[in-house]
Amino acid sequence: MKARPSNRVAIGTVAVALVAAMVGVARSQMVTNSGGPVTAQVGITPKLGEQLPLDVEFVDSSGKHVRLGDCFAGRPVILHLVYYECPMLCKLAADGLFSTLSTLSLQPGEDFSIVTLSFDPREKVELSARARAMAIERCGAEPVERGWRFLTGNQPEIAAVTEAVGFRYMFDEKTGQFAHAAGVFVLTPDGIISRYLSGIDYSPRDLRLALVEASGGKVGTAGDQVLLLCYMYDPATGKYGLAIMTMLRTAGVATVISLAAAIVVMIRRERRSSSDGINPPAR
Repeated sequence: MKARPSNRVAIGTVAVALVAAMVGVARSQMVTNSGGPVTAQVGITPKLGEQLPLDVEFVDSSGKHVRLGDCFAGRPVILHLVYYECPMLCKLAADGLFSTLSTLSLQPGEDFSIVTLSFDPREKVELSARARAMAIERCGAEPVERGWRFLTGNQPEIAAVTEAVGFRYMFDEKTGQFAHAAGVFVLTPDGIISRYLSGIDYSPRDLRLALVEASGGKVGTAGDQVLLLCYMYDPATGKYGLAIMTMLRTAGVATVISLAAAIVVMIRRERRSSSDGINPPAR
């Protein structure tokens, strides 16, 4: 049934209002106190291949002081930088990570570890403990207890980590909130930055391949190694995409081999036919 003209106008008005509201929210998160853009001050430029400072100390959700390196336990690590009282973006990113983990066959505490670190030095143990309780509710107690740490710390130690991974953020005095980007870093068991996945929604395939690569093939299956031949990591997008050029080269080589084989078969058949058609010499 077609909408009446008046209904169409109403629907159009609502749509325009929603778009305007979304644009307004986006702009409000990308301006400084003076109203200027902060895109140069806020963002993520992943420093792939760089070493994380593993000797810096933080406080975990139980109030215990821990070295960052002690959170790795010899496994690849997903590093998630947040601030626990973030009203929107960090919650969306956490929901995206929870959703991906629920469908991932690799297990936290067994195949990899997770470190959630607040970049707000004002946040303390109460907030990290609350975030840990939420993770237990969403993912179960065992994976969290075995392989997920929730940390807070002081500004010098926080800055050492954020600068090492290329995470830029700033505090907006006017709103009392941080302007920041979203994403997760995948680290090797030695603390080398291996991969960065952007945004708030992480593909289970991308996260799995990133963990397989960070582990040097020690986690995952032979099928994952095959997938890594088909999918290539793009640091510009922070995602995995089909390795088109590799596939084209492979297809080209296969075509050449097939043509060569066909030519050899045709030549052999022609020689056989010629040999069969020659009469033996008369005696």
